[in-house]
Amino acid sequence: MKVRVLGCSGAIAQGCRTTSFLIDGRILIDAGTGVGDLTLEEMRQIDHVLLTHAHLDHVAALPLMLDAVSSLRSTPVRVHALPATIAALQAHIFNNTIWPDFSRIPNAANPFLAYQALHTGQMLQIAGLDIEVLPAIHTVPAVGYAVRGRTGWWAFSGDTGPNPAFWQRINQLPVAMLVIETAFSNTESALAQRSLHLAPHTLAQELAQLQPGKPCPIYITHTKPSETRLIVEELRHFDAITQPGGQAPHDIAWLQAGQEFEV
Repeated sequence: MKVRVLGCSGAIAQGCRTTSFLIDGRILIDAGTGVGDLTLEEMRQIDHVLLTHAHLDHVAALPLMLDAVSSLRSTPVRVHALPATIAALQAHIFNNTIWPDFSRIPNAANPFLAYQALHTGQMLQIAGLDIEVLPAIHTVPAVGYAVRGRTGWWAFSGDTGPNPAFWQRINQLPVAMLVIETAFSNTESALAQRSLHLAPHTLAQELAQLQPGKPCPIYITHTKPSETRLIVEELRHFDAITQPGGQAPHDIAWLQAGQEFEV
C-alpha cells in the first residue's frame, strides 16, 4: 500500500498544505489544500474520499476537485464521513450558495457526489483495502482511520485532544506507521486544550499509553506554520528523554508534503 502525503500542515503558507493523504491513488483521507497539487488525471482516479471531520482545512479542496473532474468521470465520487460531517457539508458547502449541490447534479439518479455515512468502530472495505474508523475527540464530531497495508496498519489520529479510546485500539493493532497531530507548541497549551488539539507535552502523555514492546515510526502532522519550528524543538527535547521504565525514546519524525511511504 502506498501512502502519499499531499498535505500535513495545520494552516496555509508558502510550502504548507493542509491535511490530505492519497492511498494507492484511489482513496483520499481528508481533502485539504494539498489535493490541488495533483494533476487532473490523478484527481480523476480518486473514487473515494474519507473525511475525519468537517473543518475547512480538511475539506477545502473537495468542492474544487469535484468541479475539476466530474465531467471526466462516469461514476460519482463517494464521500465517506460521519452523519454530522455529511450534514455540515450539505448545510454549509454543497448548499447551492457556497457551492452547487453535487449530490443532485446533473441529476439525483446520476450525481457527481454520493455520500456514505459511517460510524466509529466500523470496518470498511474500500478499493480492496481494509479500513477501520477510529475514535477522535475534537470540537466537532470527528474520527481517525487505520488502513491495513502489507506490513501492518497505517494509523491516523485525525484532529484530536487526549483520547484514551484511540490508544486502546492502537494497542490491539499491528501498527506499522502512526500519524498523529501536534497542532500547537507548549506555549499555546491553553489554546490547544480549548480547541481539542495536542501540544508536545500532551503528546507525551498520549504516547505513554502505548503498550511496551509496540514500537513503530511516529510521524507528526498538523503543526501550525507559525509554530512548527518551536514544536519541532519541543518534540526533539521530549524525544531525547528516556521513557519511564527504561524504554528507548520514541521514533518520532515530521511529515512533509510530497513524502511517500510503503506500508
